[in-house]
Amino acid sequence: MGTSVDVLLVTANVGSLFDNLDEIESNWLREFYKTVHRYKPYFIALHCQEVGGKDYELNISHVEDFFNNILSSREMKDFDRACVYVDNDFRMKSCFTALGNMYLIHRSIKQIYQYDFREKEYKAVCGQNIHLGSLDDVPSLEKEKFPKNFWPDFNWSRKGFMRTRWIIHNSGFDLVNVHLFHDASNLIACKSSPSVYSGNREKALRYIINRISDNTYSLLPFFLFGDFNFRLDTQSLVENVCSSGDIQTIQTGSNNEVEKIICEEKENDHKVLLHIESKLFEYLHKAAFHENNGQALLKYDKEINHFKDILTEEEILFPPSYPYSEDHGKPTQYMNTRCPSWCDRVLMSHSAKVLIYREPEEECENNGLAYDTIGSNVCMGDHKPVFLFFRIKTNG
Repeated sequence: MGTSVDVLLVTANVGSLFDNLDEIESNWLREFYKTVHRYKPYFIALHCQEVGGKDYELNISHVEDFFNNILSSREMKDFDRACVYVDNDFRMKSCFTALGNMYLIHRSIKQIYQYDFREKEYKAVCGQNIHLGSLDDVPSLEKEKFPKNFWPDFNWSRKGFMRTRWIIHNSGFDLVNVHLFHDASNLIACKSSPSVYSGNREKALRYIINRISDNTYSLLPFFLFGDFNFRLDTQSLVENVCSSGDIQTIQTGSNNEVEKIICEEKENDHKVLLHIESKLFEYLHKAAFHENNGQALLKYDKEINHFKDILTEEEILFPPSYPYSEDHGKPTQYMNTRCPSWCDRVLMSHSAKVLIYREPEEECENNGLAYDTIGSNVCMGDHKPVFLFFRIKTNG
């Protein structure tokens, strides 16, 4: 007779957490524990990006403390096994990704195994297994930074992915931590639809999917969760927003590069409706991103559409996860730096979706499944962590 195991997948870009450690860490941990307490999962997978923050050389000493705080906390006392992988050797520039994976296993789970990619066999998970450093010699993990020549026209950055493989009660799957490239300039993002940045992310995500789907290892259902940096189709959004206004493009320099895009309302005292610069996105009606959780703007969230034949996602019913204010007094406000977007996601292969056990609606609210943000009303940094809670079908 089949059974199920409650699973919590969490993705969190923790860069601003480390850059504002004293102000944000307590909020972050408290909200994380509240989510664990509410859903009571037996298996937790936490995928972090930008571990150490922008000043990672200065903050790296706090990285181990952050993960140890979770491991040793009273809230995690019923999780008797753990696997932690933190790529924190910033001196290894050719392979440093600043990714961190943490997996916590409840004592009630009797059969759980992790794959050894070197020996090509599964091994029982016992005790606490903590791996810090470059991680290149850790056999239970695959890690890759995107090649330097992948995008010759853009700066090489610490973006990449890390994969682990699991069996829980005879149900096998891959968990992949993903960090893709951001939009460096709002003005460049406006130039085309899709933008050049969107094209780069598509190329990177296809690279990851091809890597985890090649013939090196048997193909399993997989969950991809991380900071995909998916952005709204900025050109289409701007055209729609400004369709009833007056647009002014301000150029500068001898090459007449666009420096600003300003759209004013034709009436209402010509209020500035939208003001865009390279790192400024100031929209008069930014409340629209919270109204009905931004559902009206999901039509501009197009980047996942390129992967409909490979990937799927639960319905998004939460506001954009980025870029939130880092001011403690403004935890629900977006910064005027970027167009708010659903950057942080939990995606899965179609075969992984089949693994999810959905309870009849009359027996359980939301079919026993939840896809949402953590800490929606408190300051968590510029990214709100995103989680997917579900029951995975097992065979024993």
